[in-house]
Amino acid sequence: MVLEVYVNEQLSSRKIMEILDSNPNLEKITCPVSIYTRISKKYMNALTELGIVIEPVNRRGRPKKYSPNDATRIQSLLDKGESPKAIAVKLNLPIKTVYYLKNSSLKRGRKIKYTTEKAKEVKKLYSKGVPAKRISENLKIPLRTVYLLIKR
Repeated sequence: MVLEVYVNEQLSSRKIMEILDSNPNLEKITCPVSIYTRISKKYMNALTELGIVIEPVNRRGRPKKYSPNDATRIQSLLDKGESPKAIAVKLNLPIKTVYYLKNSSLKRGRKIKYTTEKAKEVKKLYSKGVPAKRISENLKIPLRTVYLLIKR
């Protein structure tokens, strides 16, 4: 007693008869858009007279492996301060998946040592004409880092 059937091949009169014979209570036939556009108008009219609806389905590509629930769990654990590696172990997921499903701008690699406020202070001093070497000495930041913060 199937009410809906998914068809992934061209509908012909023989195929329609097979479907109707095996599913007498059929109400809906779904198929890919590419097949839907090639269905004959005669077949469409005949099926609508029988009370059967034909609809295209826009499902494309591989189905998602992880649910939105997984992403929200990962995000909540990140918000609590857990590391991606700990989350991967806790949820039994690959660490790449944790990075893929997160919503924050968390990135792999080293954390930024100097805050944006420190970078603004360096830029402000540099724009006032203070040499980079003096900024380095005053703020106790390596000279190379001062140049890096000016570019940032």
